[in-house]
Amino acid sequence: MKIGIVAGEASGDLLGSLLIKALMQEYPGLEFVGIAGPKMQSAGATSWFSMEKLAVRGYVEVLKSFREILSIRRSLRNRMLAEKPAMFIGIDAPDFNLGLEKTLKRAGIPTVHYVSPSIWAWRGERIHKIKQSVDHMLTVFPFEPAIYREAGIAATFVGHPTADVIPQTPQRDNARTQLRLKPHELVVAMLPGSRQSELEYHAELFIDAAKLLLRDFPEAKFLVPLTTRETREQFDQARWKLGAQDLPIQVLFGHANFALAAADVALVASGTATLEAALLRCPHVIAYRLSATTYRLMKKKAYLPYVGLPNILAGEWLVPELLQDDATPENLARALGNWIRHQDAANALRERFGAIHAALAVNNGERVREALRPLLARAAGATPGSKAA
Repeated sequence: MKIGIVAGEASGDLLGSLLIKALMQEYPGLEFVGIAGPKMQSAGATSWFSMEKLAVRGYVEVLKSFREILSIRRSLRNRMLAEKPAMFIGIDAPDFNLGLEKTLKRAGIPTVHYVSPSIWAWRGERIHKIKQSVDHMLTVFPFEPAIYREAGIAATFVGHPTADVIPQTPQRDNARTQLRLKPHELVVAMLPGSRQSELEYHAELFIDAAKLLLRDFPEAKFLVPLTTRETREQFDQARWKLGAQDLPIQVLFGHANFALAAADVALVASGTATLEAALLRCPHVIAYRLSATTYRLMKKKAYLPYVGLPNILAGEWLVPELLQDDATPENLARALGNWIRHQDAANALRERFGAIHAALAVNNGERVREALRPLLARAAGATPGSKAA
């Protein structure tokens, strides 16, 4: 049985790979096709287009690649309609996936969207488009299904798979051993983003912040996990431009989990990485920059005072958020220094992160299988000669 699937960035690639593995445990004959990153492909998916082409964020940033993205979606839509998969699963990337899901749903292909758009944070009017596009919503946060059920959309809280994968006991010593770091070194993780468009705004900013932090903490070492060759090259170019080749920065090819687990503190671009930092009990500072136009438009549509997932899940300020004009090297270095200096506050934060972890670790794989089992069974019955398992 063929399943269409699309992920648009590194975080979606991770979620997709875990979803594929979970379904394959019960349905080993499934074939996943669409747009997949390296982790999904390792799990068995076939990618018809490069996922990196979709990995842009922001109105202005998307406009630069609009024609190419539109062409990819058109080609993907036509191929999905021609091959008629038994189900389509769109993972996050709502601006790309919802329109595609709407077309496929109209054509009689059951559609599932994995990771709710943040309609509770901004652009709540999208729930009407979601109803037209999605047969079943899989949410990663426990408060989300009620919003969809009220609108007449089937929804299931499946937890966050990363919360299942990451042990609920600190992994600092093991991570430092893996990265060959000494137990008592001061380690700072810097995650400037997974997209090339994010590196454009954050690479030099984060390096300048590291320079300033070193003035107060000259013993600090920095870990920078980057997932693609392109983003590694961008970061290296920024180091050369700023004359920062001699800074104690170790660039990792991926391994954000090791970097965050090993770190005393982290500087993280807003996004899924902030949740991973919380699950790994790493005190952090959230930073983000966008084009001025994109930032103004997003701010007008925002419902909540915060953007970071740890703050949203807690319903209060747990970690600092320094956005746009507030995201200066001086402010970032100062906020990081505060966590380093005030260990009592950092330890209290780790306890709060533990509570968030416990709420999200609910055996994601089993919940995904349980939610999709009826759809797979119906699809198997409607497809001559096919079996779900």
